[in-house]
Parts: sequence; C-alpha cells; structure tokens
Amino acid sequence: MLTSQRKKIIMEKLASEGQVLAKQLSDFFEVSEDTIRRDLREMASEGLLQRVHGGALPASTAVVTFSERSQIEIAPKRAIAKAAAEMIASGQVVIIDGGTMSAELVKCIPKSLAATVVTHSPSVAMGLVDHPLIEVIIIGGRLYKHSIVSVGAAAVEAISHINADIYFMGVTGVHLTAGLSTGDLEEAYIKRALAARAAEVVVLASSDKLNAASQYTIGEITVANAIVVEQEASPELLSQFAQKGISVVRATSK
Repeated sequence: MLTSQRKKIIMEKLASEGQVLAKQLSDFFEVSEDTIRRDLREMASEGLLQRVHGGALPASTAVVTFSERSQIEIAPKRAIAKAAAEMIASGQVVIIDGGTMSAELVKCIPKSLAATVVTHSPSVAMGLVDHPLIEVIIIGGRLYKHSIVSVGAAAVEAISHINADIYFMGVTGVHLTAGLSTGDLEEAYIKRALAARAAEVVVLASSDKLNAASQYTIGEITVANAIVVEQEASPELLSQFAQKGISVVRATSK
C-alpha cells in the first residue's frame, strides 16, 4: 500500500473513531510501528492531526489569525453566543474569555444588563464600553496577538483575586479523552487559572472544535460544567458529554 493511501485511511479512522493508536494501525496495515509513527509525524507537520502518546487525535482547525477566524462560520458562532448571553443574570460577576466567539457574545449582551465583566481581552472590554450598567475589569499582562488576550505571570496574579459566578471559556479543542485544549501554552495557563476562580465554567464550542485537540491542555473535559454547541452537533458525542455530568446546551439559529 502506498503511503498516501495509508494516510488517507488514517484520516478516515480519525474522523469516524475520534482517535487512532499506533499499535492498532501497525497491526491493521501490517507495517512496523516506526512506519506508522513516521506517517503520524508527517501528518502532524501538515496540520492534519494532533499527535499524543501512543497515537493521534483530530487536529483543531483554529490556527489562522484573529481577523480571519472572525469571518469563519459567523452564523453558528452568533447562535452559540446568543445562547451563552442568555445564561447571564443581573448582578453576576462574569468572566469572558478572548477570541472570536467571545466577540460575538459581547454583541448579544443586552445594554439593560447590570453586571460585572472580568476579561483579559481588550476587544471584549471595548465591546462593552456602551453598556452603561456593566462594570468592566481588565486583566493586564503581555498581549498574545493570536487571540488578542493578556497572558503571563501578571495576569495569573490578578486572576487569583477574583471570585466569579460564571466563566465563558473559548477553546480550540474539546475531546472526551484529551480534554479541553488550546494552541498556546501561556494561554492554557490563563484559562486554567480563570476556570479555578469561577463557580461555573461554560465552554463555547463550534463544531470544528468538537472531537479535536490542540497542543496544550487546559484540563480534563469535566472542567466544564456546561458546553454550548451548535444545534447540528453530533447527538452521539453530546450524549457522551452528558454521561460525564456536563450540561449540553444546543444553540438555535432562530
């Protein structure tokens, strides 16, 4: 079998099974594990998958710039954002993550809402300037330009003094075994710190993030108390989230 044919089958298995193991692939193709590991390395370098110990997972597609991501799948993002905004109650302290999903979330928050929003995203903060009843607290630090958020030790220190009711988390990967992940190490630290300071963590996940993984783990899937997804998301996958005790909210486009 040609290498290209083998890689095509590996991608098909990733799509259908959610992960592949090097030993099982070695047996299936009747080739050495070294050959499979070489295939996986090459595919990972092409951004086709995310290598993990013993095998590989589907790779997250969230690797383009912020401005490019903001133009991708706008309708599903708006539906998820609207469903998330409806979870916010008057008087709450709310942490809003950075990223394109959070930018949509801010647009859905009514100007009549009285609440406190904590964010490490300058974009989120600016989006709330015209909300007269929302107090905005900005977490400072080094600017991570890919997501336009503050990261670093100063940000972690400021986060440690917050007690929030709810945290809306953006991720690049949501996977049952690999957990919640993102593409930057410092950003993963920040998200983990924010999650630890909120009574409830709500993950906002468009379909391209589901059953995918990035390089840096934020935490196990159970860090999330709830996940807001598109209406069309796989019922089978969502039932597995529910079995983990995670509430699943399907966003409608209406």
